[in-house]
Amino acid sequence: MSVIQDAIAAIEGQQPKERSAVWMVGEQLKDMVRGNEAAAALLLTDLTQNKEMTLAAAEKKIAERAKKNKVGNCGCVTPAEAEDILREFFGLPERGTAAAPQTERRKVVDLADFL
Repeated sequence: MSVIQDAIAAIEGQQPKERSAVWMVGEQLKDMVRGNEAAAALLLTDLTQNKEMTLAAAEKKIAERAKKNKVGNCGCVTPAEAEDILREFFGLPERGTAAAPQTERRKVVDLADFL
């Protein structure tokens, strides 16, 4: 299995019943690590080796921010805010930093060099 698949399996291992708040955190994390091996490796380490780094603990951080944003009886966060909270909590790279692959610039060959 790849690092991404291992990270997704670790997330699924901590997800409770479907449609709960903690389950939603897991779904967002899965979306964040798909196609990003560096983030998947960090997340896998956190979820498997650090008992304090759980989906439930991450959900509590999001809930705290939602309470700060409370208007009337309803408090929520945007998906972007939730992603930023998750990135900070798990120490994942900022959005867009690891997603862009570094490609080496092609070298121009001058045929005169061969003469």
